[in-house]
Amino acid sequence: MNNQIKMLFSVFFLISGITQAQSGLKIKGRVATTSNQPISQLPVTLIVPKTNAVIKIELTDSEGNYVFDNLSENEYQIQIENPSYKGFIGKVIALTIANPEIELPLVLLEASNANQLNEVVITKKKPFVENKIDRTVVNVDAFITAGGGDAMDVLEKSPGISVDQNGTITFKGKSGVQVFIDDKPTYLSGAELEAYLKSLPASTLDKIELMTNPPAKYDAAGGAGIINIVSKRSKAKGFNGNLTSRVGQGKRFQTRQGFNFNYMNNKVRIFGNIGYGENNPMNDLYIFRKFKNDDGSTKSFFHQDSDIRVKVHSVNTKIGMDYYVSEKTTIGVGLSGTLRNVNKNSDVLSDITDANSVLDSSIVAYNRQKEKFKNGGVNLNLRHDIDSLGQRITFDVDYLKYDTATRQKFNNYTYQPDNSLSNQDELKGYLPSDIAIYSFKSDYTLPFKNGSQLETGYKISYTKTDNIADYRDIINGQEIPNYNTSNHFKYDETINAAYINFNTNFKRFNIQTGLRIENTESKGHQLGNVEQTGSKFRKNYTNLFPTIYVQYKLDTIGNNSLVVNYGRRINRPYFQDLNPFVSPLDKFTFYSGNPFLNPSFTDNYELSYRYKSLFSTTLSYGYSKDDINETIEINDGIYYSRPGNIGKSQYFSWNANAQISLTQWWTANAYTEITHSRFKSKLYTEDLETSGTFWNFSMNNSFKFQKGWSAELSGTYQTDVVSSQFVLLSRSNINIGVQKKILNDKGSIKLAVNDLFYSNLNNGIIRNLQNTEANWRNKLDSRFVALTFTYSFGKSFKTKNQYDSNGAESEKNRVKV
Repeated sequence: MNNQIKMLFSVFFLISGITQAQSGLKIKGRVATTSNQPISQLPVTLIVPKTNAVIKIELTDSEGNYVFDNLSENEYQIQIENPSYKGFIGKVIALTIANPEIELPLVLLEASNANQLNEVVITKKKPFVENKIDRTVVNVDAFITAGGGDAMDVLEKSPGISVDQNGTITFKGKSGVQVFIDDKPTYLSGAELEAYLKSLPASTLDKIELMTNPPAKYDAAGGAGIINIVSKRSKAKGFNGNLTSRVGQGKRFQTRQGFNFNYMNNKVRIFGNIGYGENNPMNDLYIFRKFKNDDGSTKSFFHQDSDIRVKVHSVNTKIGMDYYVSEKTTIGVGLSGTLRNVNKNSDVLSDITDANSVLDSSIVAYNRQKEKFKNGGVNLNLRHDIDSLGQRITFDVDYLKYDTATRQKFNNYTYQPDNSLSNQDELKGYLPSDIAIYSFKSDYTLPFKNGSQLETGYKISYTKTDNIADYRDIINGQEIPNYNTSNHFKYDETINAAYINFNTNFKRFNIQTGLRIENTESKGHQLGNVEQTGSKFRKNYTNLFPTIYVQYKLDTIGNNSLVVNYGRRINRPYFQDLNPFVSPLDKFTFYSGNPFLNPSFTDNYELSYRYKSLFSTTLSYGYSKDDINETIEINDGIYYSRPGNIGKSQYFSWNANAQISLTQWWTANAYTEITHSRFKSKLYTEDLETSGTFWNFSMNNSFKFQKGWSAELSGTYQTDVVSSQFVLLSRSNINIGVQKKILNDKGSIKLAVNDLFYSNLNNGIIRNLQNTEANWRNKLDSRFVALTFTYSFGKSFKTKNQYDSNGAESEKNRVKV
């Protein structure tokens, strides 16, 4: 067992020991209005006044009562902050063994006025993880090591999330997760999604919402669920914002700069952000293939070493405006855009040997790729509050455009064992891709007097894609069209959807149920060329997607609860995965789309136990039919990667998450998961039937010291993961960070070290290949030091509510750019 695992176990056992030593002391009280009406669901914060350390945050029950239990001997103080009421700070009280339970006097809160608040520094720290009936929320501000980083840094540190060597994100061991930004899908996947998330500064993010079974309001896409990344949006009047600057150094340099702003008066709110990033990732990739004869004896070996160097420059921006027509009506407009230039140089050495490892030939390749990516989006939205009880209707219109222009150049030189040049070839490629998405959505909310709520809505989206692959062989300085790899593919898709969602409370039960119906109509056209015959296809299918959540409170306060939920999901193929192009990655590796892909359907079941926001444990089961995964075929020594349908996939999983305040200055979050997966399918010439069990453990320790100092120690460990044809080998990492508040708490400096022991490696094995064994080892620039400076400015005022537009929800998640 390596040192990283020992360190994580040591901290875990230390947490267990200290938790058992807590004294079980208690503070309780009640909150009401000045007319003595109880205030329910009001956050009450318990702090230690000497250090301002937040110990717990509890919500009042229907009678306005709150209870803080399992406390140790100390001096405490309660605080209440809520926009609807004037703030309250209680007297300092001493809790001791001799005085183990204190009932505080009744707190009567006055309604707040729309007066200006001078600059206020909020010192309480958000919890790392919060549990809701239909999602788990990870608060980005809880991370120090991700400060000044990007969205991918935060995502990789979230419980249950892992990213493989291709940028594929899995959630609790399952692929097919959909990633949303502010309730809008990214329409990206794999390496393209990874690049996009790396262009989003972490300083602009508020929280990560993890939903294994999203409500019916969300699009049904995403067999493994939805990850919704929510941006920060200030609700303060006046002008305020923040600046972030980060520099990092691993094997190569990286930097990121960001600026966020918000301006609001009585009628208009203008908000936005702009970010610039420069990243220079590198890959040291080794690929091994062993080819066998039909009798199982060794035929030959293939060794490939690739030195991959990438330069990425990206700019992303978002600007929006809300106009408050009246107290009940708001009109909004939002503009967003991303520019990214990528230069990728790959120097590759491939050796082919016979069964006795005697060199047959060597191929030296110099592969160059330049990519220009542009994305723009427009959102128009309208919100109207029909009455003061919460009855509301909203409308969203979205237009999104993605343009990618990729130029490739492959130079291959073949050498004999005596180092003489026997062959030279050159191939050039130009791959433009255009994707346009149009979406309209409307949602209606109707609350009832008993606390129940009905939601219903309709959405239509239209997507149009146009992809060209123009490859040319360079022979004697002349460009000759290569019709085997050149082609033109067009794809159109229309989705109509409607949903209804209802939630209610009955005694100790909280029930939420919904039903969504979606109709999909699509058509694809491969135009072909003078040598390749064109083809067309058309599909039309309609499906129902039910969801249900039942929460039962095991006690009257609701500290202990059980939650059971079920949901049905769909994974539609990514737009480019339907494209039948055959695109070379190098002389021995090709990528191809698959126009015969079917959508996959998944049924997810979960049973959870939760104790406040401190502990949760979940049993889950998932069954998928026609799961869409990367598949590998070896044909005449050439490696073909293409998406395919895996007949049956099953997942059995258990996980637990604990948040514990160990001392006044030390809090920890521990997550562990055990998942067993099974895959069965007919795959090319082989029968695929694989299974495996993996264990994942992660921990985040936060330390808050005096005089503005804080620190973080986090780490993860994951055993081998079986995923259809692939086995992703074990990996781990340790991250450390330290932060100092400066400039009257308006600024901060953070120093972080990522992957301290350089153990977060992407290694794996490929199975079910005809007469072939294959594996890979991929070293990334994952160990680096980063220094981040953040400065916040502006004043806070009482605010109006802000509308989060969310028109185009799932289409954006299906673009490979």
